[in-house]
Amino acid sequence: MLNNTAIMTSTKTIKSALISVFHKDGLQPLVEKLNEQNVTIYSTGGTEKFIKDLGINVVPVEDVTSYPSILGGRVKTLHPKVFGGILNRQDHEGDVSEMEAYQIPQLDLVIVDLYPFEKTVASGAPEQDIIEKIDIGGISLIRAAAKNFKDTAIISSMEQYNDFLSLISENNGATTIADRKKLAAKAFNISSHYDTAIFNYFNTNHEEAALKISETNGKVLRYGENPHQKGFFFGDLDAMFDKLHGKELSYNNLLDVDAAVNLMLEFKGEAPTFAVLKHNNACGFSQRETIYQAYVDALAGDPVSAFGGILIANTTIDKVTAEEIHKLFCEVVIAPSFTEDALTILKGKKNRVLLVQKEVELPNTTVRTCLNGALVQEKDFITDKLEDLSYATNNKPSESQLEDLLFASKLCKNTKSNTIILVKNKQLLAGGTGQTSRVDALKQAIDKATSFNFDLNDAVMASDAFFPFPDCVEIAGNAGVKSVIQPGGSIKDQLSIDYCNDNNISMVLTGTRHFKH
Repeated sequence: MLNNTAIMTSTKTIKSALISVFHKDGLQPLVEKLNEQNVTIYSTGGTEKFIKDLGINVVPVEDVTSYPSILGGRVKTLHPKVFGGILNRQDHEGDVSEMEAYQIPQLDLVIVDLYPFEKTVASGAPEQDIIEKIDIGGISLIRAAAKNFKDTAIISSMEQYNDFLSLISENNGATTIADRKKLAAKAFNISSHYDTAIFNYFNTNHEEAALKISETNGKVLRYGENPHQKGFFFGDLDAMFDKLHGKELSYNNLLDVDAAVNLMLEFKGEAPTFAVLKHNNACGFSQRETIYQAYVDALAGDPVSAFGGILIANTTIDKVTAEEIHKLFCEVVIAPSFTEDALTILKGKKNRVLLVQKEVELPNTTVRTCLNGALVQEKDFITDKLEDLSYATNNKPSESQLEDLLFASKLCKNTKSNTIILVKNKQLLAGGTGQTSRVDALKQAIDKATSFNFDLNDAVMASDAFFPFPDCVEIAGNAGVKSVIQPGGSIKDQLSIDYCNDNNISMVLTGTRHFKH
């Protein structure tokens, strides 16, 4: 425990402040309070003018340094008299004497934020504009003040203005060492995040094999996958969705929402499409002329698994569709928009989460923990297209079969491996998901489809990887499947092709494997 003397020493009253910020929203009350507390204020450029316009006395930094802002504003505060005022140790005799010798003013408080680098990148600005938003003076001031938290307080973002105003108002301008250390931690969080963003901008092509991730928007979840596990989400959900109704999303909800969003991206701009997901996989999926019919036929794929599932549409959910959805217990409903009537109906369940999906670019890489490190890879951006197909069999698929095959391949790509997907008339009949063998995945899909009374005659089959033996095409053919899409690449491809040729089954090859472990 600190004794009383230590506590008194650690508590410092602010007598001088350096203020130089990009964002001035909310700054006025803080500046006025500092002025009221007789704090000497030093400033530069636009901030200096802002403070003067409030009728508050301010000392230009150039009066201290004897240098104006130079190089187009690139150099303003980078000077020994500024950094000496921040970094000096007030209990160090040598520092105290040098401060006097070189006429360096003491700086008890630094209020500095950083140029909006990330926003400038996101805006699509040209490279030169982006480069100019790499802050040099600001980041240096933040690091210096945070390093010297023993004597100096640092406010490093506009989000801290109100809290700091409350602090100095309650304590008549005084801060404790605990206050300053907490502010220093916030400052290093900001500076490290900023440098990470800059590095990742320069390392877009991953020429440097380095993993740098920084997320400052953290949210504590009720728990993780299970109640005995802690869970957190780091990201900006508000940028992704407008949440219109419902409870807080859980860890498992978020995983399912992620799977739903990535799946439906494959069908963006297409005819009305509806998906029902459970445990990251589609258990129902359909594309129809109306979103109502798409939902009805998606639900028919597996009404049992749909209970407690995640629903997503690629177009507006209307009243008649909402009335059908309302009959089902589901955790989350996602759509680009809802009609007012639809919202009124769907809000009838208190905890049901309703999300409007925004147009947001998702990350290009995936990251997962592995052993004592992490695995990083590019996302699977290849979507199988008609022009990519090669026709392996003598019998060619019909136009409608080709549409179903490509439809099934998109589903297959977004389903856990090993997987087999069965489709007919742009409706998911069943999928075999996450099985240890391709035969098991196929048998699971067939059993599931027949249990829901689907007719597999003239259905198509998609596989996420090649067939090492002809057993899968034989089992599928005996069940009624008439066309197959698969990547190919097995040394025994010809065995499966020969079986298809002998049994009037068409097969196309994509050349692209879509494992999803």
